[in-house]
Amino acid sequence: MKKHPLAIAVLAGIVSATATVEIKAQELALEEVVVTARKRSENLQDVGFSVSALTKSEIEGQFARDITDLANISPNIVIDDTAQGPGGVAAIFIRGVGVADVEKNFDPAVGVIVDGMFIGSNAGSLLRSIDIESMEVLRGPQGTLFGRNTIGGIINITRSKPTGELGGKIRAGYEEYDTYYMDGIFNFGLGDNVGVKLSAAKRDQSKGYYDNDEIGRDVGRNDYQSFGANILWTPTDNLELEYTGQFEETDQDTPPLLNTGQARHAFCSGYGYCSPSIDSTITGDRRKTSNVGYIPPDPGDQIIAFSSPDQAVEADMAATFDADTHIIEARWQATDAISVDYVFGSYESDETIISNWDGTPDFLYGTTRPATYEQTSHELRLAWDNGGAVNAVMGAYLWDSEYEIPLRSWVGFVVPGTILDILQKTRQESESQALFADVDWRITDALTLNFGGRYTKDEKSTEQTGNVTASADESWSEFTPRASLRYELSDSLMTYATYSSGYRSGGFNGRVNSPEEATQPYNPETVNNFELGFKHQSPDNRLRLNGAVFYMVYDDKQEELQLPSDTGTGQKTVVTNASEAEIWGVELEAQAIIGEGLTLRANVGYLDTEYDSFGYTDLQSGQEVDFSYLEFRRAPDLTGTVDATYEWPTASGRIWVRGAYHYLGEHYVNVTNAPELKNDGQHLLDASVNWEINDLRLSVFGRNLSDEDGYTHGYDVAGLWSYAATRPPRTIGAEIVWNFGE
Repeated sequence: MKKHPLAIAVLAGIVSATATVEIKAQELALEEVVVTARKRSENLQDVGFSVSALTKSEIEGQFARDITDLANISPNIVIDDTAQGPGGVAAIFIRGVGVADVEKNFDPAVGVIVDGMFIGSNAGSLLRSIDIESMEVLRGPQGTLFGRNTIGGIINITRSKPTGELGGKIRAGYEEYDTYYMDGIFNFGLGDNVGVKLSAAKRDQSKGYYDNDEIGRDVGRNDYQSFGANILWTPTDNLELEYTGQFEETDQDTPPLLNTGQARHAFCSGYGYCSPSIDSTITGDRRKTSNVGYIPPDPGDQIIAFSSPDQAVEADMAATFDADTHIIEARWQATDAISVDYVFGSYESDETIISNWDGTPDFLYGTTRPATYEQTSHELRLAWDNGGAVNAVMGAYLWDSEYEIPLRSWVGFVVPGTILDILQKTRQESESQALFADVDWRITDALTLNFGGRYTKDEKSTEQTGNVTASADESWSEFTPRASLRYELSDSLMTYATYSSGYRSGGFNGRVNSPEEATQPYNPETVNNFELGFKHQSPDNRLRLNGAVFYMVYDDKQEELQLPSDTGTGQKTVVTNASEAEIWGVELEAQAIIGEGLTLRANVGYLDTEYDSFGYTDLQSGQEVDFSYLEFRRAPDLTGTVDATYEWPTASGRIWVRGAYHYLGEHYVNVTNAPELKNDGQHLLDASVNWEINDLRLSVFGRNLSDEDGYTHGYDVAGLWSYAATRPPRTIGAEIVWNFGE
């Protein structure tokens, strides 16, 4: 195994922190972290699997735009915006497991849970960092309590509750790229039993990160606004009813894409769009693009070919993303031992986008993708805890979702002098039902057995019209068990051994070029995870040190492949059950108070991934391809963070400075390991200086101070060209926060 300077630095920091903390004895203590990783409130150090958590103050201290800026919370996690669609399309990978595609037939492999509601689409799951009370990262499959499509893990986000007291918070800031933002929370009560929280946010980035000489301006502009209402009613001492509504609107440029074409690509040899080197783009600059957007004639309901690109009207690229969320929760403490919880969730999104995917001034390949998505879910849980040896959570879950996309592809490279306008409309529906249970049995004062399972049944249907007309439906079912032993060696040290399983539903391809691709489903994938770990908190509560080693076995792994096609658009994306794989790794996390005013958070993760078999047979050509030699995408062998804060009091308040270093090891961002889409190791630096005066806080901060330009996404399009999107550049800003009332 290679020696990595980061690993040595992080481990040295952890050892140093441990020694320092154990030697010094002062009245300082880490804040207790309460998590809901097992759908019950408990101390982080009592959970028998790998969980990382950020508190509200830690989240606010990172000046994050969305959860991509909070990826340093955990080892072995990569969170990127793929820039393939409006509103943010998530690529969240935990321990090398995840999904990175805009199509909504791709179920997430890492679940994003917001206030108890699972978001079933990659689009919209990059939650904005507004009013977040806590964020938890659960690593490894979470099939028992959270169900299907959590095969890699969970990001569990909780927003603040109404206080019932008059008060709130206003935050305003300005960043480079002509970006200003303002958000606020206002709490008040209606009588003794009703608390109301209203929230609003506005973020306007009026200058993009990218230059585009073809249209004569910068691109990447983004205007976001939202409004929220949260009402908490407590009619009796043992009953709470809560409603949360969130309404979001985004108007933005089409996310810029960079053509990274190489000599092997048709657009390089045929049109001259070639990158000057393996690590550059056709413009020679990772923050300069040359793509142009178009508005085509109205195609009606059929495929149209028109004779000249001059018939296409050049236009500024535009995209919109609107989302409405409704969550209703009922929490009833029926007896001292029995509680009943019900969560209803509704999420709807409506998006439009015009894209020129080839990233060139020519009109070679573009699309318009207006899509609608909606989901509803119901979860009913019964919990038993009488303070005895056994406590349990059991419940039932219902899910329904549907999406529709009338995708129009404009293809200018198939027939010289002609742009083909190809309509392919997709509508898919999904239903899921599940029963689950999770039990803790304290066998002795030191030994606890946890066991449980979930039975899930999924049904999906697809309907295709346009270039391909076809329909099909299929159903699957799976039981995902879990078992864990926790042993308390002392009051400050716990060890555990855990087995858990995960399941991601099968489905149908959404972007198809033939009836076979439309009607032949891909099967579910499953993972078995074996984990050994420990959790230590020093007796003086000034050091928290957790570690784990894990081994995962993948069966029927789903992969999205980009392949050439002799019909339709000339390329296709299909999901196949192409592989079996093994993953193992080591993780270490520490949090410590080093001395008066100085705190440290650090983590390091090592990951080893390998395909045992990865073969694909094309449905049309019958050609077999062996991909077993490939590396996992977005699975760097090493990740790590060192995050330190030092604060001191002043006559009128306090001052603190924070510095953070996050390392992301080299990795590919596409499935087939295109060499131009490989990231070298990235060294990301953040820092801030903060001054708090009574209820007012003033801050100056910087993100990505090292100005890393690694790719957050990459796509090798069937031998035609490849494209990529780049990490946001160095950004410096200032912020003011005013807390009032309460």
